Amino acid sequence: MIEIMGNRSEATGWNRRWPLIVGLVVGLGLIAAPLAFQMFTRAPKGGTMITAFKPYMTEKTISDFQKDLGTIGVAVTEAKTQVSPQFEARTGLSAPPAAYQALLEQWPTINKDMSGMLSTMQSDIGDYQAVVALPPFPLFPWFFVAPGVFLVGISSWGLLRRSRGGSPRAPLIALVVLGVGILAAPAIFQMFTRAPKGGQMIDDFASLMTPAKVGTVQGYFLVLADGEGTLRNQVVPGIEHTTGSTAEQLASALPSITGFSARWPAISSTMAPMIGAMSDNLGNYAAVKAMPPFPMFPWFFAIPGVIVISTSAAGLVLARHRSPAADVASESSDPQLSGQPDSNPTNDEEKR
Repeated sequence: MIEIMGNRSEATGWNRRWPLIVGLVVGLGLIAAPLAFQMFTRAPKGGTMITAFKPYMTEKTISDFQKDLGTIGVAVTEAKTQVSPQFEARTGLSAPPAAYQALLEQWPTINKDMSGMLSTMQSDIGDYQAVVALPPFPLFPWFFVAPGVFLVGISSWGLLRRSRGGSPRAPLIALVVLGVGILAAPAIFQMFTRAPKGGQMIDDFASLMTPAKVGTVQGYFLVLADGEGTLRNQVVPGIEHTTGSTAEQLASALPSITGFSARWPAISSTMAPMIGAMSDNLGNYAAVKAMPPFPMFPWFFAIPGVIVISTSAAGLVLARHRSPAADVASESSDPQLSGQPDSNPTNDEEKR
């Protein structure tokens, strides 16, 4: 009988403690998550990358880039059809300069590759805006640590009260409230719709944000810059000299080539910084890519929230059906647990 009552007392104590222990474990897990995924170093790098891409992830900027590619394209076509067939006679140059030839030969590849890159960026403008609407990247780890610390603190408070014979009701209520807050966070910040879009953008950028790809794009820019410089400084002056044309007449005869040169300062002033931003943020992109997939982030809050709410609510139900006083009375009724002598001496006499 004494053993049964002792086991019952232990079971009652466990029934009252386990919701608090669950809260403690969940809290420690939330605190550990940013450390395990190195969020304190990786998340700020993601914020830096998002800020660096901001000037280029707009419909107008990408549309302007696409128009600039069109400007270069018609200039290359004009050079192939109007200049190259009689190059020496028209320019007075013995042979096409290497930069001129490189521009004409590599342009189809450059145009295809750059157009594909811009199309990818354009398709991800909405996804980029969804990421921007999320809380700032540097705050990501603190969204785990802050509720984790509260969970640990409240659970520890409840366990301490329980060890001293107090009711865990207040700590359990606090855990339910905190669990609701954790569960609500993804809904408040619309993470279930925005985070997957961020994941899609990161996946789409995987083919763009590599050292090899960025190096190739930098090479394209040099081909364009050298080709434009050769057209402006050698080919066009050569035609002007051999034909005796004025600048106005030449602009009328070769509108696409002269238009390309007129537009080039604006093209280079926007294209070069964009390529530079890609190069500068290769490490930042790799840091973001190494974090957990974006679509998982809302579940990192929803699942702990549900666990804390359900276990704490269950603990409140148990606490309502059995008060601490009942536990104390149960323990005091057992001589072995209360430390008091057995009031019935009959048993001792029978044993003798």
